Amino acid sequence: MASPEKQLIVLAIGGNALIVDAKHKSVPDQYARCLETCRHIVGLLEQGYRIAITHGNGPQVGYILRRSELASHELHIVPLDSCGADTQGAIGYQIQKAMYSCMQGWERRIPVATVVTQVRVDADDPAFQNPSKPIGSFLDEETAAARREQDGWHVVEDAGRGFRRVVPSPRPCEIIEIEAIRRLLDDDFVVVAVGGGGIPVIQEADGSLTGAEAVIDKDLASSLLARDVGADMLLISTAVEKVCLNFGKPNQQTLDEMTVAEAKRYLQEGHFAPGSMRPKIEAAVEFVAAGGKTALITDPPNLIRAVAGQTGTRIVP
Repeated sequence: MASPEKQLIVLAIGGNALIVDAKHKSVPDQYARCLETCRHIVGLLEQGYRIAITHGNGPQVGYILRRSELASHELHIVPLDSCGADTQGAIGYQIQKAMYSCMQGWERRIPVATVVTQVRVDADDPAFQNPSKPIGSFLDEETAAARREQDGWHVVEDAGRGFRRVVPSPRPCEIIEIEAIRRLLDDDFVVVAVGGGGIPVIQEADGSLTGAEAVIDKDLASSLLARDVGADMLLISTAVEKVCLNFGKPNQQTLDEMTVAEAKRYLQEGHFAPGSMRPKIEAAVEFVAAGGKTALITDPPNLIRAVAGQTGTRIVP
């Protein structure tokens, strides 16, 4: 990249930025992990980059749904779009607090603001006819059948571990709060936005918005945000330092760089797992193919080194 001064990065942090493992998933555990990631982000701010942060929320949405299920005998069930909004606020708060703490001692802290973000999806998206995104807790067969009958849930058996509810995962079409995000970035705020891919909403014939029982892929939504704000880089933070071909096999090969054409070929060849690396590569390809300069994939500890060109995997035109 060119000189970092005023360069804009859209940084997508994955679930591993908040939850390390099953033994460390309490709110204090999540905050400790968030604090660690934010130290690296602040390092980029120190170099002069402007940053918009997006984040995953899959586990957190699952926790809210489970609490709602357990309390359903005396409290209302929380709709999925409200779960998304709740997690955007809670995770945004954690990031704001962590970023503030990491700028301790600065002459002037850079302000950080979270925008609870709605993302419009198409009511005719084929994903609504083919729910595929597992959410919430595992169910036994009897409970799954009851939820299917009573609540209209789509339920599938998940890898021999029980049954889970699945919801549609439509493509993001429009970020409703994009103007607010742009203005905050123009005023040199760090903006936390489109958390969890954004709250999916459908625009009705009268122009109003209705929340959808769906989950948008956060990497695809981050790519849309990066395009909409004219970012210089889409930086996707995940669990690995570099993207690999033949991941986990004896002939595993790490990649330092790939062109859009090469990335598309690797996608067609099935190198990247759905729900894992595949959407990250697709998001990177969409950003660069639409005119973005560079997409970069790495893990949180290597964010600064990767932006400096020392590690990570770059996707270029």
